[in-house]
Amino acid sequence: MKEATKFNGGTAIFRMTRVMVMRIKVDDLNGSEIAELIGEHINSMRLQSPPESCHALDLEGLQSPDITFWSAWEGDELLGCGALKALSPHHGEIKSMRTAASHLRKGVARRMLQHISEEAKRRGYRRLSLETGSMDAFEPARRLYAGFGFQLCAPFSDYTNDPNSVFMTKVL
Repeated sequence: MKEATKFNGGTAIFRMTRVMVMRIKVDDLNGSEIAELIGEHINSMRLQSPPESCHALDLEGLQSPDITFWSAWEGDELLGCGALKALSPHHGEIKSMRTAASHLRKGVARRMLQHISEEAKRRGYRRLSLETGSMDAFEPARRLYAGFGFQLCAPFSDYTNDPNSVFMTKVL
């Protein structure tokens, strides 16, 4: 795909852009690629957050019946993942949003967040909430969520006040 970026003396200069074809599917969490990405996610969270503030779920935790887990793929390459936890018949929580390191800044997280939000609406949820870190490393995630209309809120579900956590919610 060609995209015109500017004109230089009447000559169009084009930047070649690659169109990513992303497929999002419910995932059973049995693949080695998923295990590796979730492991990377947990390790990253542990590096950024003290143990009492690390709320990332491992593979077993993500297989809970109240959680639906999705993976995003382009062909046979894993791009990222995300999950939706049912807190009540009207409230869901976003869990385990992660983009593979080689696919950062390509819109993977934005598309996964859109998918999870659409599914929450389809289920009839009235509210969608999340917990993320308060440290600088989590700033891109907080900006993404704010861009989707999430606002700061008090702790929800089983969370408690924690200076290392930011709680956000959105009315659907």
